Amino acid sequence: MSQDTFLTEIDPRGIATLTLNRPEVANAYDEALLLGMTAAMQRLAADTAVRALVIRGAGKHFQAGADLNWLNHLSRQGPEANYAASVSTVRFSRTLNEFPKPTIAVIHGACFGGGVGIACCVDVALATPEAQFGITEVRVGIAPTPISTFMVGAIGLRQTRRYALTGERFGAEEAARIGLVHEVVPSTQMEARLAAVLDAVLASAPGAITATKLSFLGANGLLLDDRQLTLLAHEGWMQRQSAEGQEGTSAFREKRRPTWHPRTET
Repeated sequence: MSQDTFLTEIDPRGIATLTLNRPEVANAYDEALLLGMTAAMQRLAADTAVRALVIRGAGKHFQAGADLNWLNHLSRQGPEANYAASVSTVRFSRTLNEFPKPTIAVIHGACFGGGVGIACCVDVALATPEAQFGITEVRVGIAPTPISTFMVGAIGLRQTRRYALTGERFGAEEAARIGLVHEVVPSTQMEARLAAVLDAVLASAPGAITATKLSFLGANGLLLDDRQLTLLAHEGWMQRQSAEGQEGTSAFREKRRPTWHPRTET
């Protein structure tokens, strides 16, 4: 099945692949992509023939965060539209995090913002050595609240505090060191490594996998309830609509420093 913003494929073994398909904007997400992929994941979760889910990015990059054009459009909308957009973002992450079958991300190129959120929500994250990561929302005056719970669950509070507050970019080896990705695999070996992981999944009982995964998440407080979803969405849209959020997205679009970034005196 094909969609404008993503592609879906299921092979004869029941391995489903969702490919982000907006290479012209480094697979940046907008509401259409979020809603479409969330619905697709819900269908795949209910399909008993599906054994695992692989997420990829088309083109040069895996996923580079939110689409700036979409954020600019949202900045001119009212509270209802902005809140709905934030709910869509959190719901996408929750659906992926709680997908009842093994999930694997194959990461290359840029993996920023929401791309990091995907890496945090899957069960296995594989990255090429050239991949670059960053939780960069604060650089444009917004907050990564839609993925905050999932980041802490994946890399711990200590590393989340550093990288979400500084917006620093880092490479694949650092991503592996902090636990954001499980393995760094050369591009020429990625398909073979992915095949080996999928073979391991297929050797395991589907029901036992689901029970194990949901038990781990539930026992550690990582199943997001509706109240938490609402709170995270509210915090996200409020910061996005703030004066900082407006200035940050404008500065990024205009390729200039935001007002809060002082120039270094020489």
